[in-house]
Amino acid sequence: MHTDQPLETQPFENQPFENRALEQRAINVIRGLSMDAPHAASSGHQGTAMSLAPAAHVLFTRVMNYDAAAPDWADRDRFILSPGHASILLYSMLHLTGYGLTLDDLKAFRQWESKTPGHPEVGHTAGVEVTTGPLGQGFANGVGMAIAEESLRARFGNEVCDHFIYGIVSDGDLAEGVSHEAASLAGHLGLGRLIYLYDDNHVSIDGHTEISLSDDAAGRFRAYGWHVDEIGEAGEDLDAIEAALNRAKGVTDRPSIIIMRTYIGTPSPEHTDDPHAHGYVFKDDQIASTKAAMDMPNESFYVPKDVLDYYREAGRRGAEARSAREAAAAAWSGDRDAYDACINATGLGDWGAQLPTYEVGEKMATRVAGGKAMAALLDVVPGIMGGGADLTGNTGTTIPDRGVFSSEDRAGRQIYFGIREHGMGAIMNGMALHGGCVPVGGTFLVFSDYMRGAVRLAALSQAKSIFVWTHDSIGVGEDGPTHQPVEHLAALRAIPGLRVIRPADANEAGLAWRAAIANDGPTALVMSRQGLPVLEGTATGDLDKGGYVLVEPEADPELVLVSTGSEVHLCTGVAETLQAEGINTRVVSLPCWELFEEQTEAYRLGVLPGGVPTLAVEAASSMGWHKWADGVVAIDRFGASAPAGRIMEEFGLEPGNVATRARALLGR
Repeated sequence: MHTDQPLETQPFENQPFENRALEQRAINVIRGLSMDAPHAASSGHQGTAMSLAPAAHVLFTRVMNYDAAAPDWADRDRFILSPGHASILLYSMLHLTGYGLTLDDLKAFRQWESKTPGHPEVGHTAGVEVTTGPLGQGFANGVGMAIAEESLRARFGNEVCDHFIYGIVSDGDLAEGVSHEAASLAGHLGLGRLIYLYDDNHVSIDGHTEISLSDDAAGRFRAYGWHVDEIGEAGEDLDAIEAALNRAKGVTDRPSIIIMRTYIGTPSPEHTDDPHAHGYVFKDDQIASTKAAMDMPNESFYVPKDVLDYYREAGRRGAEARSAREAAAAAWSGDRDAYDACINATGLGDWGAQLPTYEVGEKMATRVAGGKAMAALLDVVPGIMGGGADLTGNTGTTIPDRGVFSSEDRAGRQIYFGIREHGMGAIMNGMALHGGCVPVGGTFLVFSDYMRGAVRLAALSQAKSIFVWTHDSIGVGEDGPTHQPVEHLAALRAIPGLRVIRPADANEAGLAWRAAIANDGPTALVMSRQGLPVLEGTATGDLDKGGYVLVEPEADPELVLVSTGSEVHLCTGVAETLQAEGINTRVVSLPCWELFEEQTEAYRLGVLPGGVPTLAVEAASSMGWHKWADGVVAIDRFGASAPAGRIMEEFGLEPGNVATRARALLGR
């Protein structure tokens, strides 16, 4: 279908309830809870949740296929609340439809250890699909979920995967650049199972959006290749919202956006269409007047039995469909092992045995070795899917002979993300959180800055995304300081829950891939552009422990050199020099600080013994190294444009300077 004209209204799968008065009272209950919970917390966002109550009501009672008793059912429709500041709307729906949130949970909104934090957090609250709050992220996550759904359905059949991705997006989501990147790719890929309701409420924190925004949203999305349905002043019209959603379900070759004008704070006598309603503005008097306008008792957390029964019935309505779908999936005769490996984001059998190893003395960039490792895993880790942000070959993220995911080939596993680093990261998170794939995305390490919002949320969500960042140091050479990362390793290591692995050679690159697949959360693989020699001992090194002794002197060490990545071979050479001078020198490869932190104190002290002078060497910022070392040879300024060898020499990352620094540390 290639028309943006409204489709003929199809017979609705769930006809509207005859008792419209009950539906309106149900919506009013959502609005009451949306005022009461933030008021109890003296914190939160009330007005957006109030104006979106009809849309949420339609999604949860008339359109979405879900079973509240089984929030992790693999073939459920997904719902994303991209404007996560309106979290009380989602929490109200999860309570009312029976996901397990109690009224007491709503009363504990935004409180310590409550199930109802200020913004939705996946894994923390049943029914929350993605962590939202930073605007635009949820929008892009939905694109990733739609990719995962299309991929699973194409590869394994609609007996095991056949659902839609719904979302509510806001003015703020569409203003953020990440949504532009994700929307462009979604339109290019023709993701027909992706349906968004755009809450066009014309409100931002600073005031009405007209002070800063004059985009033609409909024109923009048509240009992206989306199906656009402008339903105008229909924010309170349940049938119009339902009809638009059903029209969107009939458009199979394009993502859909339904543009719906709403008025924040509806139906408050004081604050309807008031930008102040974006935040916490409804207190006792305003809550009372709004509840009076809705003909509701002025009672906090008011949920009458008939409304609760009505919503609980809606939450149970999908149980029969779930049972039927699960029975069809159980009878499915496809490749169960491959499907389970995709769903569990893991490998088949002894999958790690497929990783290649290399002989001492070979020379290879770790980005090349990483690409070879990934290619070796494609058959035994069937969920691997992804590519690069216009740097696919450069970053070793080529997926050979498995097809290209496109509007014509949904089973392809190579994704060309285009020059969309931030969008790529957030899309990867959506893919991971949907389930069914192990998303991989590659770009240069310096451009991890462009992705940081998504990387942080990957860590917060524990999304199993594998970020491949190459061209990892001033070794990039002539491209100069704009392309030479310096502070990036320190910045990434500062993110809790993100494993950052910088392998020393081709063998460690393969082991890094093994660690990434074994990890339950996100991993950063940081790879070199330049060729590095394969070192003795790396093929059997304890990379899974984060760090290990690579070179051990015959006598007790008097000095330890500790390093990562391309500087490890520098340290092995310096160790030979110092050893010839009678200085017993240990070399430690420490590719992953996070894994090393997880080991016992005894293991860590066995690798980096206290009391033995330790010098760290890394072509990056020195920040953080003093936890492990007494001195650091590092870079605390931006790089320069010159051949890589000359830059390394000028910055002191060469044998003579490292040896001199080591002797100075020993007082010699």
